[in-house]
Amino acid sequence: MAREDDETPQAEDEALEPVAEDHLAGRFGRPGPPLDRRNPFMIGLLGGLGLAVAYGIFSGLRNAAGILVLIFIALFLAIGLNPAIVRLRRWGVPRGFAVAIVALTVVALLTGGIVALIPPLVQQTTQLVENVPEYIQSLQRNQTINELVQRYDIVNRVSSALNAGTVGNAVGGVVGVGRVLAGTVFNMLTVLVLTIYFMASFDRIRETGYSLVPASRRVRVRLLTDEILTKVGAYMVGALSIAVLAGASTWLLAVILGLAYPFALAVVVAITDLIPQIGATLGAVIVSLVGFASSLSDGIVCAVFFILYQQIENYLIYPNVMRRSVKVSDVAAVVAALLGVALFGVIGALVAIPMVAAIQLIMREVVVPSQEAR
Repeated sequence: MAREDDETPQAEDEALEPVAEDHLAGRFGRPGPPLDRRNPFMIGLLGGLGLAVAYGIFSGLRNAAGILVLIFIALFLAIGLNPAIVRLRRWGVPRGFAVAIVALTVVALLTGGIVALIPPLVQQTTQLVENVPEYIQSLQRNQTINELVQRYDIVNRVSSALNAGTVGNAVGGVVGVGRVLAGTVFNMLTVLVLTIYFMASFDRIRETGYSLVPASRRVRVRLLTDEILTKVGAYMVGALSIAVLAGASTWLLAVILGLAYPFALAVVVAITDLIPQIGATLGAVIVSLVGFASSLSDGIVCAVFFILYQQIENYLIYPNVMRRSVKVSDVAAVVAALLGVALFGVIGALVAIPMVAAIQLIMREVVVPSQEAR
């Protein structure tokens, strides 16, 4: 009997073990061991998924690169124009009216530049087309030109070049120019509209950005960022001052030489001078062409003037203005502009000086004190 009593609890435990195992396993059985993340299949699968996600992000950024550039330019212009809005608000103007005043001023300046540019351009082009026969006759009366024409068989070469294929390519080129012009107008309108939106909601965007910073560092980040934004505004004021100076110099040159539409030429040079890297050269080419259309001596004078003026502007006026407005040294301004153009093109040249000012501020207020505290 004692043996049977000893065996009874053991038998009961053995009978309860499947019930306990079923309870732990659940309705659908016991879970298996976890997947081995070091398994070659899992490594390949995760790596492939990572590459697919990375390529999707890259493709999205590449497809949206044009729009992102426009957004960046609009945001940069809004930051640069914000000091004007702040000044108007100090005078008691509500923010909505201040934004409207600044936006209407910008639109008026752009419209005035276009209106000043188009009529002279159309008239000069019409005059050029009308005077082409006279130019050809004057060239034919020149003995040296006739000898060159006969020596290099220019007439036959031109005649053979003017075939159906060349005409078709020319038409295609005109269509391409039209598309580029339409795209440029669309981009300008997009930047203008985005700039107005950013100016209207500038404070809200800035406060939203500050709210993402930890509260313990928010005050310091706010002070540093506000100082950087102030330097961007100062850079815009400096760039506008340089553009106005270039336009005034062009107006004085055009008046002295007696060129047609001196105010329009001054507006063109002032607007193009705001374009980094190629703007000043583009304005110089336009004015020089007008000078050559007037006379050979006027064209030569214009070309020499702009060559000298660009050297003075690039290495004397621009660094000094940026040093006083943004407080960036002459060497840093020139080097930053060159590096910005080489790395990021026009956008790099546009943000090079404010970026250098921001880096100098961060190094002076953050990096150097951190190194001194060690």
